[in-house]
Amino acid sequence: MTADIAARADRVGVQRTLALFLTAAVLFGGTFVAAKAGLAYLPPLLFVAIRFDIGAVVLASYAAVSMSRSDLRPRTVGDVVGIAATGLLVIGFTNVFLFVGQQYTTSGVAAIVFSLNPILTPVFAAVLLTDERFSVRAGVGMALGLAGVVLVANPSGGGVSASGIAILSAGAVASAFGAVAIRWADTTLSSTARTVWGVPLAAVLSHLLSLGAGESVASVSVTPTAVAALVYVGVFSGAVAYLAYFALIDTAGATRANLVFYLIPIVSTLGGWLLLGEALSAVTLVGFAVVLSGFLLIGSRSIAATVRNSGRGGQQSSDEPTSSVR
Repeated sequence: MTADIAARADRVGVQRTLALFLTAAVLFGGTFVAAKAGLAYLPPLLFVAIRFDIGAVVLASYAAVSMSRSDLRPRTVGDVVGIAATGLLVIGFTNVFLFVGQQYTTSGVAAIVFSLNPILTPVFAAVLLTDERFSVRAGVGMALGLAGVVLVANPSGGGVSASGIAILSAGAVASAFGAVAIRWADTTLSSTARTVWGVPLAAVLSHLLSLGAGESVASVSVTPTAVAALVYVGVFSGAVAYLAYFALIDTAGATRANLVFYLIPIVSTLGGWLLLGEALSAVTLVGFAVVLSGFLLIGSRSIAATVRNSGRGGQQSSDEPTSSVR
């Protein structure tokens, strides 16, 4: 009887992890498509700002119903640093660079560049965290990932520019660095609490940058496409996806959770092709394959470990002191 209960718990744990993984990957993948569609009607920084205005309202409503004040109250310096890393880096600057950079690329290419995230995360972890080490295996994997992005940046890819690739790469760096900074901060707040605080902080940052860039509400064109894009990036990928993603970090750890960035390009590429008529060149597809090979070199062991650990129902993750990058 006890063995049956344990087996059922294992299955539930695996199913929950997979559900969080797929939810985050699919909803985040749709972000690139919705952003590309909406940029025709909204200036990029204001687009980001309104997105997080909507997300902040949704998350505040969720917190009012399901969380207590004690759950949300920062208690330590680490909590404040964790909130700042979440709001300013993982959410704020990441999306600022994404929406600005995607003006010069396709949805699929933008997602491929962002798939550098799980390759960059171990690099920052090796520098900032004493329990992580950077091995030859990780170095080769990162080199392959960067080589793939160079191929993706090939001008023959159609609708792609080097400046767009550079801006998007900055977003991947901000996201990876922020994920490691959260762990370095050793925050006591839950991922949900950090998200509830972080999205409004990202909204403030985006509004300030929008004002500084001279963007105006007068330049917004209110069309069905613009409204649909805002609703999607504000509610689904601006609130629901972040709740799933940060819950996945709590369950599987930052490095393993960031493996979602390798399913996201598939979602965004298919979405861009089906909804926006975007196409990818053969060179770009080869670049994606090279990036994927770098991911497999670094993350293949993490995939298996994530499934095993989620099945045990515990949070044995890359956040453990015994973890390493190999």
